[in-house]
Amino acid sequence: MHLASLEWLPYVGPGLAQDGLSGAVASAVAKQFGYTIKVDYFPWTRAMQVGREDDSYTGYFPAYYTEERARQCHFSAPMGHSTLGLAYLKDNPVKWHTVADLVGVKIGVVAGYSNGAEFDALAKQGKLTIDASPGDLFNMKKLLANRVQAAVIDKSVLRYLVLTDPSLNSERERIEFHENVLAELSLHVCFHRTPAGQKLQQSFDAALRNVDIKKIEAAYFQQLESDVKLKAK
Repeated sequence: MHLASLEWLPYVGPGLAQDGLSGAVASAVAKQFGYTIKVDYFPWTRAMQVGREDDSYTGYFPAYYTEERARQCHFSAPMGHSTLGLAYLKDNPVKWHTVADLVGVKIGVVAGYSNGAEFDALAKQGKLTIDASPGDLFNMKKLLANRVQAAVIDKSVLRYLVLTDPSLNSERERIEFHENVLAELSLHVCFHRTPAGQKLQQSFDAALRNVDIKKIEAAYFQQLESDVKLKAK
């Protein structure tokens, strides 16, 4: 299965073991029906175009489900989830239950990322105080420097960053992920919208039922933590 993707650590990345967490899941599923995966990396918009239109590719991943994309490809069943929420500092907690409660809070976001329909709508209306950065690491450093009060981030991305980035690892006890979430988004493989693509999607979905995604995720982070400790010695 030749798939197009982006660098989105720890889900996918050329420098990660098994091409990342989503790569590990996709590999485990593909193995069930006699396939391996090969991943090529592009900027996200290019990855979607290549994965959708280039006949040398099977598709692209890991993709959020949208109705527009569903018209363009055959979506697999969920192969994982992205939990999107707010990171904040324990000594400066942010109290909120609905997105409307965040009015007046200075929030770091990654430029161009979707942060859940309700959050995006209020941000577009100018009702939220947004501070955009080119990446999650920038936002976390802003948070530690008290330049923002909270930062929108995926829970697994935060976990990965505090494990692997020295500047965050030393401050990890100060950072908390809020129990209220902005969005819980499923991740999928987007297969070509062809008979061959549909056949692969059906085989992938059947095999996916035999794969314990949570077990793979737990093992992946356990190995990651072990590798970080070895490097620290």
